[in-house]
Amino acid sequence: MSEPVLLEVRDLAVSFGNTPAVTGVSFDIKRGETLALVGESGSGKSVTALSILQLLAYPVARHPKGSIRFQGKELVGASQRELLAVRGNRVSMIFQEPMTSLNPLHTIERQVNEVLILHKRLSREAARKRTLELLEQVGIPNAIERLGAYPHQLSGGQRQRVMIAMALANEPDLLIADEPTTALDVTIQAQILKLLKALQAKYGMALLFITHDLGIVRKVADRVCVMTKGEIVEHGAVADVFDRPQHPYTKHLLSAEPKGRPAAADPAAPEILRLDDLKVHFPIKRGVLRRTVGYIKAVDGVSIALREGHTIGLVGESGSGKTTLGLALLRLERSEGGIQFDGKDLQTLSQRDLRPLRRQMQIVFQDPFSSLSPRMSVGEIVGEGLEVHGIGTPAERTKMIDDALREVGLDEGRFPGVRERYPHEFSGGQRQRIAIARALVLKPRFMVLDEPTSALDMSVQAQIVDLLRDLQQRHKLAYLFISHDLKVVRALADEVIVLREGKVVERGPAQQVFGQPQTPYTKALIAAAFNLDTVA
Repeated sequence: MSEPVLLEVRDLAVSFGNTPAVTGVSFDIKRGETLALVGESGSGKSVTALSILQLLAYPVARHPKGSIRFQGKELVGASQRELLAVRGNRVSMIFQEPMTSLNPLHTIERQVNEVLILHKRLSREAARKRTLELLEQVGIPNAIERLGAYPHQLSGGQRQRVMIAMALANEPDLLIADEPTTALDVTIQAQILKLLKALQAKYGMALLFITHDLGIVRKVADRVCVMTKGEIVEHGAVADVFDRPQHPYTKHLLSAEPKGRPAAADPAAPEILRLDDLKVHFPIKRGVLRRTVGYIKAVDGVSIALREGHTIGLVGESGSGKTTLGLALLRLERSEGGIQFDGKDLQTLSQRDLRPLRRQMQIVFQDPFSSLSPRMSVGEIVGEGLEVHGIGTPAERTKMIDDALREVGLDEGRFPGVRERYPHEFSGGQRQRIAIARALVLKPRFMVLDEPTSALDMSVQAQIVDLLRDLQQRHKLAYLFISHDLKVVRALADEVIVLREGKVVERGPAQQVFGQPQTPYTKALIAAAFNLDTVA
């Protein structure tokens, strides 16, 4: 007997002011079924998902037409009381960007507890016990030690796992997963997907899976809807759509992924950065007097040498110390050991003496939405560094801003009035281009790229990789490219360093590491990256 329809969306339209974002979208989800919604950034996937729980702000966002029925009850136009009975209880959502979804002022325990106490009416003690179970289920190591941690003290992947734990707390009938594995390394990604499938089977939960990673869709979904420009252009069983795509856009998605290899770099280029035995140890404090009882060795004796025009790919699982290392070498995190930039010892410089070097060392963060101020226009964001460093007259700064935006493909010809627009008016891929322009406008010599493509769909990933390669060749930029996506690293890096628990476990030319990995850990990472089936 066929399962009953749990969610029914019919002819849904969403407009922001007079601008349509979604037009005529229809689909069903049955109990226990997984439906994947795929498409590029800005295609309307997340807007459709947010509409289900009526989380788009009225009157900025409107539904000119359409119906969304959950278990036979209409959600479009439902009262707040009716919606509160559904949100987080019968329907839960894992949001795409955990750093902007988690409260920075509350501990992890409090945030997960809140869901359980509000909906399940559990006592504090029972909620704490259930919180520990959930954190362990989603693969957070030493969960009891993480209860008192704040979001900024976790890695990107660990924050995403906390979001998943919160969404699963009430065992919902429908779980909406908006890019739930975006911030996760490939081995944890496989574990999370396995976990979601196990919980789905256990509770008969339906899953609406929104992603740009078509490899995941093939593994987890029963049916797939392909979206572009706010419309569903193709839908059907996963095998049918993947093996016999009908629409040109679907064919484009299936063929898009980062390709090519880095351009040959000059082996005799001058050395621009050197790290010697760098260490970052975070104290563990306990008790009323907050005594130090141990240390988390986030980075433990790492040495690196990077030349002008070269790229080092820094890979490893979430929590391996990749981002901490990137912040430490920029003197944005306290560390011990040697940091030499362009022959200068950064560890001995005061903040005042360090400032002139800041323009030569820039960073592009993992999450473009939280790293761009929502109160500043694109022109103000890109030009802020110019003002801080006192570079140029106002007219000269405007030209520099325009040049930087043009270099990343956001020129006035394609995006009229781009300087006056705000981050929320752009897709994820476009926001990442803004972040790159902000770094590029200062004409740096070295850039830390911290997961710059993790939140982007495959075709936009390929565009950003091509852009970074082009910028590197034109400006002889040196990159430290931090990523858990080994396909992207292979397309960009000359050298690869594999990090685990703060230590280097393998390093060498990219071709050698990918072709002949030496350690079991590296072999597991590569197997997981290029064939998820090999990960238990």
